[in-house]
Amino acid sequence: MEKISLGCVIMAAGNARRFGANKLAAKVDGKSLIRHTMEAIPADQFDAVTVVTQYPEIESLAAEFGFQCIKNEHPDWGISHTISLGTHELQNDCDAICYMVSDQPLLKRESIAGALGFFREHSDHIVGLAHDGKRGNPCIFPRKFYDELIALREGNGGNTVIRAHEDALRLYEVDKQELTDVDTPQALRDLMK
Repeated sequence: MEKISLGCVIMAAGNARRFGANKLAAKVDGKSLIRHTMEAIPADQFDAVTVVTQYPEIESLAAEFGFQCIKNEHPDWGISHTISLGTHELQNDCDAICYMVSDQPLLKRESIAGALGFFREHSDHIVGLAHDGKRGNPCIFPRKFYDELIALREGNGGNTVIRAHEDALRLYEVDKQELTDVDTPQALRDLMK
């Protein structure tokens, strides 16, 4: 089987308006959400890991993990700009990119590694983590979708591309709690219960 070069984009640039502060600094079990995310990356499975952020403290954390960083000067342009920056950075060197959100503190490294293995068997498809057939994040996109990802605008994320190519989607099942994201202070409180 030919080697597929895999990249990872950690999307950590959002303004977190619903949360009311930089939610990625919020703590779960004594660690920030963004540290949980970086610790969940099976770095040995990726040829490159890029963190897209507006926050200097996240740039410092990325350096601690040995991940490269891109500064998002326009976080107000929405997730599409973060996706575009990350895709531009990795598109020439990676056959596929895994797009990670940064607010799933229960996501396990083994699950991401399993999804990457599953993707290698279905490398012409989009692979999304899911529970009970309901897709969550992260999602892995092969090269043929890069142009569409780069062309996204405003608040449109990878969902827009997936909806246009639902026949190309394959799901990798994980435990429900791994897909839990923290969008609001209440969601954080619920997670801590």
